[in-house]
Amino acid sequence: MKLIKTEDAVGHVLCHDITQIIKGVTKDAVFRKGHIVTEEDIPVLLSVGKENLYVWENDESMMHENEAAEVLCAICKGMNVSRGGVKEGKIELFAECDGVLRIDREKLNAVNSFGQMMIATRHGDFPVKKGDKLAGTRIIPLVIEKEKMDRVKALCGEEAILDVMPYMPRKAGIVTTGSEVLKGRIKDEFTPVVMEKLREFGAEIAGQKLSGDDSAVIEKCIREFIDEGCDLILCTGGMSVDPDDRTPLAIRNVCGSAVTYGAPVLPGAMFMLSYYGDENIPVMGLPGCVMYAKRTIFDLVLPRIMTGETLTKEDFDRMGEGGLCLGCDICTFPNCGFGK
Repeated sequence: MKLIKTEDAVGHVLCHDITQIIKGVTKDAVFRKGHIVTEEDIPVLLSVGKENLYVWENDESMMHENEAAEVLCAICKGMNVSRGGVKEGKIELFAECDGVLRIDREKLNAVNSFGQMMIATRHGDFPVKKGDKLAGTRIIPLVIEKEKMDRVKALCGEEAILDVMPYMPRKAGIVTTGSEVLKGRIKDEFTPVVMEKLREFGAEIAGQKLSGDDSAVIEKCIREFIDEGCDLILCTGGMSVDPDDRTPLAIRNVCGSAVTYGAPVLPGAMFMLSYYGDENIPVMGLPGCVMYAKRTIFDLVLPRIMTGETLTKEDFDRMGEGGLCLGCDICTFPNCGFGK
């Protein structure tokens, strides 16, 4: 930082805010720290009593905050992510389409550990709408070492920290278990709930098959939907450990194994996910809570499945923290702690 005459400041970067006071009109910064002085600014600066200015001393080893902010923006901005303008070392990023926000958490944490810079995001693995703000980046000081920004770029490589994964067209089949539904003893309240959630993410609903509680029939219904070209199968009910709940057995018989049967989420502990064949067709077993609880594990999993993501056991293992829905009288999901 050095002190120079205002008339000599064109092209230099201000090291502090310049306040303008007009009685009864304004008391605010007429120029902000980091502003690059132009010829037109000189009369304004002189009019507020600034005949000398503290400016940044040009140093090839340093970067101005706005230039460094562009580096942060570049390492963040991935697929379907747009950006705002740069101001005072800050750039915001936005969703270009509806989808699920994917975050490389390892890189995000590493960048934030460097100091003198920050990236703040919304929670990843959750749906976002086109135009939603995803993140804000900022360089903390007015200038920062180029070498530090080079290390950040090298650390992050070619893969961006933020991506918005768009929803894929899915053709969904629903297998409704339970002899009480098959025989008409009760009204099927489960399927309409599942259909509504599927349509929220643009899925085509191929149809519904009533299977009763016979595992062989459940298995037959699943296979029929696969043969009909469905790439998402949902089995409703029959997911507990009761002797007559046969859905998990049928899913295992079709898929050969399960990613998970049980998850650290309430409501939704008895949820099951498997994948069929080389196409990785998701086959889900939905516990009864999906029918009556406002939000469940299904709301955490379905958006990710609809982007084509293949979930792993580790994905479910990490759901325990934040996996308790508080069942609030007024549900504000996803703007709450559930799943986060």
